Amino acid sequence: MSPKPRPVVLITGASSGIGHATALALAARGWIVYGAARRVDRMQELEAAGCQVIAMDVTDDASLRAGVDRIIREQRRLDVLVNNAGYGSYGALEDVPIDEARRQFEVNVFGLARLSQLVIPTMRALGRGRIINVSSIGGRIYEPIGSWYHATK
Repeated sequence: MSPKPRPVVLITGASSGIGHATALALAARGWIVYGAARRVDRMQELEAAGCQVIAMDVTDDASLRAGVDRIIREQRRLDVLVNNAGYGSYGALEDVPIDEARRQFEVNVFGLARLSQLVIPTMRALGRGRIINVSSIGGRIYEPIGSWYHATK
């Protein structure tokens, strides 16, 4: 009987915070980890821990496709997607420029959805897979100056 293959995971927003910590924890458990973020210069610790680093902007479809294609080409599968990339922009609703509000939705909602669309066919073909969407307490509890952020959570 052949040994069970190591799970393959893609984690967005891996340059800091929850994404960074998740990448390190899964790498320490023997997973094949692809950490993705716009700022690859902030991911040297992940590389040192054995993670693969991918430059990815969740608002850029070509960037998303290239990252997913690379993983499938190198590993022939993707077992887990951790949609963690996101950011908060705060201010009174009437003071936040609409372009900033749109960007918040592009990153926190549509980027997550598009990346999910790109990995689902591979997971379906394999008959397995898991997508984990990291959100925020901001989806349940709000602050007066967080209207746009809370709407994306």
